[in-house]
Amino acid sequence: MSGLLGSTRAEVLRLRRWPATWVLIGVWFALDLAFVYVFNYIAYRTGDVSGPADRVPRAQLLAGLLPDAVPSAAVQGTPLFGGAIVLILGALAAGSGFGWGSWKTVLTQGPGRGTTFGGTLVVLALTVVGLVLATFALDLAVSSVLAAVEDQPVDLPSVGALAQGVGTGILVLGMWCAAGVLIGVLTRSPALAVGLGLVWALVVENLLRGVADLIGGLAVVTDHLPGTAAGSLVGALGGAAGDRAPGVQTILTSGTAIGFLLGYLVLFAAGGLVLMRRRDLA
Repeated sequence: MSGLLGSTRAEVLRLRRWPATWVLIGVWFALDLAFVYVFNYIAYRTGDVSGPADRVPRAQLLAGLLPDAVPSAAVQGTPLFGGAIVLILGALAAGSGFGWGSWKTVLTQGPGRGTTFGGTLVVLALTVVGLVLATFALDLAVSSVLAAVEDQPVDLPSVGALAQGVGTGILVLGMWCAAGVLIGVLTRSPALAVGLGLVWALVVENLLRGVADLIGGLAVVTDHLPGTAAGSLVGALGGAAGDRAPGVQTILTSGTAIGFLLGYLVLFAAGGLVLMRRRDLA
């Protein structure tokens, strides 16, 4: 246990002083604010009530900007944009040690491989939890300000709704972060890991779902891919604008999506740990 605590403290120090960590976190906050609030608020203020029928009604846009919509609004971007960001973080955290030679140095002088790599997994898990909590706090603050500006009641969401939203965000982002860790260990190259991870998350799954529309039997596979499970869990939360968010799906039920996300999370984390313990680090 002392070895794991020591590895965790060392990894906290490394990630805390690593500029890439803060850049990725800043990018996520910027995307969250832009796509959840800035663009929708501009559309609300400039919207034409008598516009095209497919345009989102101004009342629906406003509803998505208020505090009681935060549980669903704060996780709208997690299946795609947020997932890609934490996947990069996981890939960099695991893969950079091979290129820099730090894994070899630490593992030859410090505790065992499982203990050292376990510290990395713990810190990444804490980072994901902190990122989700900070996102909800930011969104609650911004939505409360917008509600006051628009003379709307500041009705905060219930504790249960907040807990459900936070749990969804942690599970979705945690799964993608673990996927990044596994790819980083597999490739032993942060650049290659990031590239492969983004291609899969942003391109391959969407292409497979498109092909599944033509090949019926393939839908059994594509309906249970990591991105589909993540999007389905977020889609189950609903929300004023959830059906328009990129990556959000309604394919799986919430229970099925949770089961697959937990399975992928354990599979990716355990796979990375097994590979780290068995592979040559040279």
